[in-house]
Amino acid sequence: MTSAIPPGEFEIIARYFSRASRRSDVLLGIGDDAALLQVPSDRRLVAAMDTLVEGVHFPVGTGARSIGHRALAVNLSDLAAMGAEPAWALLSLSLPESNAEWLAEFSKGLHDLAQRYNVALVGGDTVRGPLVITVQVLGFIEAGPALTRGGARPGDLIYVSGIPGEAAAGLAVIQGQTVEGEDSELLRHRFNWPEPRVQLGQTLRTLASAAMDVSDGLLGDLGKLCQASACSAQLELERLPASPSMRALFDVAASERFALLGGDDYELLFTVAAGRVPEFEALVQNTEPGCTRIGRITQRDPGQAVVQCLRDGRAVVVPATGYDHFSKA
Repeated sequence: MTSAIPPGEFEIIARYFSRASRRSDVLLGIGDDAALLQVPSDRRLVAAMDTLVEGVHFPVGTGARSIGHRALAVNLSDLAAMGAEPAWALLSLSLPESNAEWLAEFSKGLHDLAQRYNVALVGGDTVRGPLVITVQVLGFIEAGPALTRGGARPGDLIYVSGIPGEAAAGLAVIQGQTVEGEDSELLRHRFNWPEPRVQLGQTLRTLASAAMDVSDGLLGDLGKLCQASACSAQLELERLPASPSMRALFDVAASERFALLGGDDYELLFTVAAGRVPEFEALVQNTEPGCTRIGRITQRDPGQAVVQCLRDGRAVVVPATGYDHFSKA
């Protein structure tokens, strides 16, 4: 009995990634030298791209379906932070070997999420090498002012969606740092299956003054938002949303570190002008995910940290600021 011949490059593309698109704006998709796409005349094009590397962005041995989901989700999260409607995606896939079972699972994870958000895969590339996945997503926003990191102003209130830190706690579970059980499974799921907040982002586009997604840690990403907006922030630690699963498996200090410094949540961090808070809170009340007010934007003070952490009104020092690929620490 002979084993099946592994699929070659062009068979991989045809078998696992060529899908008929439901989108009328895809004039020519996978199969030619490039895609032809129709951009609506009354909208602006938004583009985002992220790369996932095995052993850096996900542990060795992570399930292929989860990797496919994550590769698209992290890009959809970037579009969500701009309030954009996703439309098209391109995939660059580096594989150490051609494995039909792995490819079937990976493509299912990617295509299932793409179908949920009506995203058409319109091109890309496949090569042999270490496991590295790059996805670019393109989408639209209405003509007019865009939702960016740079619009926060002193007096704005700071909000975050969901529960920051659960994904980092999930990675700790995967790495065997705690016991297994129902709570560990929930946290593991939060790491392996991040949920892009696309609908929330579209709601925020005309309500929020600034926004970004939380990918490298809440504290560090809030610092980036403040830098872009030329302002500072006060982060009230007692307001951080609590995770029953984190508290069940980790002590209070570890849970707070996960919430402040842990990456991979892909929640939305955003600011709302004080005068628009009642309108915003009425709109998102009882919706998923929940949104929590965690602080306030302040004037830039050269003598203070860009983000000042407060506990019951008193300043406290949190030493680290989030993930950096090229940090020497």
